[in-house]
Amino acid sequence: MTPPNNALLTLAGVSKHFGGLAALSEVSLHIQPHEIYGLIGPNGAGKTTLFNVITGLYQRDSGDFQFAGQAYLQSKPHILAQAGIARTFQNIRLFANMTALENVMVGRHVRTATGIWGALSRHRGAQNEERAIAHRAHELLEYVGIHRPSNTLAKNLSYGEQRRLEIARALATEPKLLALDEPAAGMNATETESLKALMQKIRASGVTVLLIEHDVKLIMGLCDRVAVLDYGKKIAEGIPDLVRNHPAVIAAYLGGEIEENL
Repeated sequence: MTPPNNALLTLAGVSKHFGGLAALSEVSLHIQPHEIYGLIGPNGAGKTTLFNVITGLYQRDSGDFQFAGQAYLQSKPHILAQAGIARTFQNIRLFANMTALENVMVGRHVRTATGIWGALSRHRGAQNEERAIAHRAHELLEYVGIHRPSNTLAKNLSYGEQRRLEIARALATEPKLLALDEPAAGMNATETESLKALMQKIRASGVTVLLIEHDVKLIMGLCDRVAVLDYGKKIAEGIPDLVRNHPAVIAAYLGGEIEENL
């Protein structure tokens, strides 16, 4: 399928090898602006590898990569963050001994103008920018639903709050594409529903969402389109109902896991 001209992210024939292991083989997909796009597959299917290629943590071996109308040969995470791709991690990666507010402020560094010398000299412009960053961080804590005092240490937040704090930190970069790596992992049903509402609110604000999840029910009930990987290859892509009933998807999930989750 030829991707539309307005696609936010386009991958064409992307492959990634680790020695003799083909983690990704000729994967092509496109993500359109303002959609929630899900990525699922059995363990070892290549989801995290693809996620890391999209966010610059891994460099692809072959294939084309375009984001927001710009082609990238190879690119590092900070370059893609500046371009508008933000991510969270499957395992929470917060600064445990920093406050919730400070964790969010850190995410803003790709949008700051002051630089290291301005921060060290503490001139008026740097102080004004820091106040603006702190104000925005307060707004984001409220936006994601963390109502604790902003000086609460990250390590003292609940598990669900820590997940939300990671999202707030990612949103501080002002992303066009927010890539979430299993954000519902370890959450109970109430927390998952709350997270679902937050992702819908983020999409409504104009941010496109890429979601990897093992919770198939969440993916099928939330995403506009879904892609399925198996052994590093894309075996299906489309609206949830189409993907749910795809024979290759049913076979990849041993004929039962998807039905059991729905």
